[in-house]
Amino acid sequence: VQVVESGGGLVQPGGSLRLSCKASGSTFDYLDIGWFRQAPRRKREGVAYMGSGGVTYYSDAARGRFTISRDNAENMVFLQMDSLEPEDTAIYYCAADSLNPYYSRQYYLNPSNFESWGRGTQVTVSS
Repeated sequence: VQVVESGGGLVQPGGSLRLSCKASGSTFDYLDIGWFRQAPRRKREGVAYMGSGGVTYYSDAARGRFTISRDNAENMVFLQMDSLEPEDTAIYYCAADSLNPYYSRQYYLNPSNFESWGRGTQVTVSS
């Protein structure tokens, strides 16, 4: 599976960005997609997840501000990020895999459980 992210950039605190992820090389409808981020000197962490069946999970930091969605016709997943804060500054990665649907939220937000990764897109929140 090939994964490509886009949509990062510089935004002021309180602003919004919409990240896009295109996955190819497998039947997209069956793919589970996760968004992750890594800030300087920090571990990569889960932000949002959307399963092939539509179930979603969010990290505590993302819940209420970020929204994950998908367009299976276009093989795309989106991460709408609102009310951005300087602490959201990081490289954002999209990852794809086909996962067993019986695990916990913590499992699906764990980057070690995803095999196919994009190169990331930089998000900088600063005035």
